[in-house]
Amino acid sequence: MIDLNFKYKNLISEVKSSAPFEPELAIILGSGLGNFAKRVDIIKTISTSNLLDYPKSTIQGHEGKIHFAEYSGKKLLLFQGRIHLYEGYSIYQCILPVFIAFKLNCRKIILTNAAGGVNPNFHPGDLILTTSFNGIMLKKELTNLIGISSEKGKKNFVNMPSQNLSILIKQAAEAEKIEMKEGVYWYTKGPSYETPAEIRFISKFGGDAVGMSTVHEAVFAGYLGIETSIISCITNYAAGLTKNKLSHSEVTETANLVQHKFERLIKKIIEIL
Repeated sequence: MIDLNFKYKNLISEVKSSAPFEPELAIILGSGLGNFAKRVDIIKTISTSNLLDYPKSTIQGHEGKIHFAEYSGKKLLLFQGRIHLYEGYSIYQCILPVFIAFKLNCRKIILTNAAGGVNPNFHPGDLILTTSFNGIMLKKELTNLIGISSEKGKKNFVNMPSQNLSILIKQAAEAEKIEMKEGVYWYTKGPSYETPAEIRFISKFGGDAVGMSTVHEAVFAGYLGIETSIISCITNYAAGLTKNKLSHSEVTETANLVQHKFERLIKKIIEIL
């Protein structure tokens, strides 16, 4: 088990010294959703490549920037770029955005991602509010990250996903006349997309959407007491549901097509926060 306060002492000190304010809401922007950062007032941007010990993003659509921004009078912390286990990084590196948000005293976070649709009622372009998730493949890594869980951490995790944030997201979707579906997000480690057989397994055991991110961030954030919600953009049908071969370009292309709807939703959430 690694002492995160010690490991990232210099990095956190540098971010804190650069921070123009304490954020009210943090948002991690998933594949193809990074353009949201251009729709708000950026106060300060930190390139993660300039931060000591911050992993380099290697995936298209993840730029590697931390933005301090404002919208509708609210102070925001935006992570334009995500760190994945399938890039070869450790769990300690993958939860770094959440840890930074926590150290900046941010107590609300929205995690967004691009996901494959497993539920036959989910179609590319749909936005999904996560009601629960399956992270069974991450149990070992999460145990190594958190160690012996505390009673406080267990109690914090009871509110996962955050009921208050989920209500706000639904209200925002209704106000913007955006259909918001709900479902279970199922995590897989990658590095490849899932096989048709794996998708049949996921479907049988209750998965509605599948992806290779987010769950470890959600578990860690919830354990720390950060109110957490997850919004997925369905960018493709999961393997075996169509004859099409899966590709990352399809993921980003679909996310780009629905980015206006996504931006409207996030802006309304911020307004009513």
